[in-house]
Parts: sequence; structure tokens; C-alpha cells
Amino acid sequence: MKRVIGPASLAMGAVVAMVAVVAMVVVPGPIAEARAGQTVLRPGPAPEEVAVRSLLARQLARFPAMEPQDVYKLLYQATMGSRHAGLDSAMAAQWLEREVRELGPALDEPATDTISADGRMVRVNLRPYLAAGGDREALLRAFVRTAREFRGSTADLRRQLGYVERMASAGEIRLPLGALRRYFARMRAAGYPAVEHSSAYAAAYRPAYRVVLGAVLP
Repeated sequence: MKRVIGPASLAMGAVVAMVAVVAMVVVPGPIAEARAGQTVLRPGPAPEEVAVRSLLARQLARFPAMEPQDVYKLLYQATMGSRHAGLDSAMAAQWLEREVRELGPALDEPATDTISADGRMVRVNLRPYLAAGGDREALLRAFVRTAREFRGSTADLRRQLGYVERMASAGEIRLPLGALRRYFARMRAAGYPAVEHSSAYAAAYRPAYRVVLGAVLP
């Protein structure tokens, strides 16, 4: 014998179903409450960004006269190497000889400064390097080899300049965000060229160094 479901039974079933749905929405259980109270963890900066931030913080602490131009130069050298200096060994030797003659008195600086996020690229500061008996010819060979063999990346440079802008936006460095953005935009429009240090940096610190891959420096 078939069971006949009448209109009243159907209506009652519909009401029960609606109550169950409302209960699920309006009265969350313990699991739903726990999920609602959870703290959403956001991923932190990538290791490269952490390294660039640390590098720039150290440089700004040592060289407070740095301007946007000097920040750009630092990251240009870190990501593009010394290719802007040319590949002519004779010219590189003459340039080094002239600079050594004009070095002036010693400064309080290390023989080498690591300047890249991956630790590969260094600035060899001529005064302490030569004062410690560093081989000038070996340095010249390392410089020329770096210029010839290192393949820089404008994508890396652009990305790392973005890290600097984020630091400035968060107030982590004293350089104004607007000044950094304007200078970086000019460099981007020019195709990311090599530049000299700012006049303020040059006057304050008399920089004299060669950018080389640390692995090729004896």
C-alpha cells in the first residue's frame, strides 16, 4: 500500500528544512566561531627583498649623504655589474693607474663591501685593498673578467628598485618616496643607464673602488 503525502505534511517538511537552514546561518557552531576568530597570516617578504632591505639599511647607516642617485647606482652595480666601464683592458688599466695616483689619505672603510642580495658582487675599496698589499694586477683582471662575463638583468634591477620604494613608503628610510620614484622613472625612461655618484656622496666619501664578482678575486 502506497503512502500518500498530503499538503500538510509537505508544508511541515518545508518549515523544518527552512528552520534548519536558518539555524546553520544564524547560530554558528564552535568550528565556525573558531574559523571566524582566526588570524589570517600573510606571507612575508621574499628572501631577496629581505636581503636588499638589509643591504640598503647598512649602506644608509654608513653613508647618510646618499641620495636617490646613489641608491640607484648601488643596485645597478649589484644587478648589472661593471659592464658600463667597458671591456678594453688597456683603458681599464690606465683608469685604475690614474685613480690610484689620486686616492688621497686613507679612510675608515673595509677592503670589500658586498653589494648584491645574493652576495656575489662586491666593491673593492682601493685604499684599504692596496694598503693591505692587494695585488693591483689581480684586481684589474677580476674587474675586466667581471665586465666581460657577468650578464646583468634589468628585470632584477627594476624589481629591487621597487623594494626601495616600498621601504620609503613604509617610512623605513629617510629618502622621500617622491624623489625616489621620480629618479627611478627617469632611469627607466633612459633604459637604465650607468650613472656616477651624486656630488654630495662624492664630496663626503671620496669613493674609489672596483666592482667585481667576489668569486674571481684572488
